Amino acid sequence: MRFRMERKTIGILGGMGPAATVELFRRIVSQTPAQRDQDHLRVLIDNRPQIPDRGSFILGDGPDPRPMLIASARTLERMGADLIAIPCNTAHVFLADLQRSVRIPIIDMIAETAEVIRERVVGLLGTDTTIQTGLYHRACAQRGIDVITPEPSDQALVMKTIFRIKAGDFSLREEMRLIGKRLCRQGAEALIIGCTELSLVLGARDFKVPVYDALEILAKAALREAWLPAECVEPSSCAS
Repeated sequence: MRFRMERKTIGILGGMGPAATVELFRRIVSQTPAQRDQDHLRVLIDNRPQIPDRGSFILGDGPDPRPMLIASARTLERMGADLIAIPCNTAHVFLADLQRSVRIPIIDMIAETAEVIRERVVGLLGTDTTIQTGLYHRACAQRGIDVITPEPSDQALVMKTIFRIKAGDFSLREEMRLIGKRLCRQGAEALIIGCTELSLVLGARDFKVPVYDALEILAKAALREAWLPAECVEPSSCAS
């Protein structure tokens, strides 16, 4: 049985931050079942680090990032993207606005992550804004999942770590591991890595409980949506 594969073009709305954008592309490439260059998917990347800080705007102290986010989404659509992936959790606060601005689908990283969680209580490692806007709380509540977050002092260290990663400093991995373990002692049966910068330093190897890495889940969702089996080349064989 042989299938002709329908391949779609992935658009990455990136720059938030650049290292996370590179990592999403790397994971898409590494997980593609390719034997040669030509087997890989077409991926378009619009890396716009100049997009205003999402958290500052949401918390009332910064310019609106939506015009530049929308411009990036439309650029990817014009370039030929069939779908868009956004490697930034906090940017998903504006997902509805972005989706209205283009005709192609935008993958909802938050919903994709909540969909695969099987535990009843999960700890969240993410930005202040991701926590305060309830992105994961709402998505998980729809599936009967409770979300717990770090204590204020731990959350301050999470934010410090995120900004240091953005600046190229990856030295606080052990501190993040300890915060995750404290969430588990508070009752978390699993952990969400809900910031794409934290995805650069943490993974399943760091904890004894299941880990749901939103960036990894986004990469898998992009591949799922972009690489689909189409019609069978040999109908008689398919019928059998």
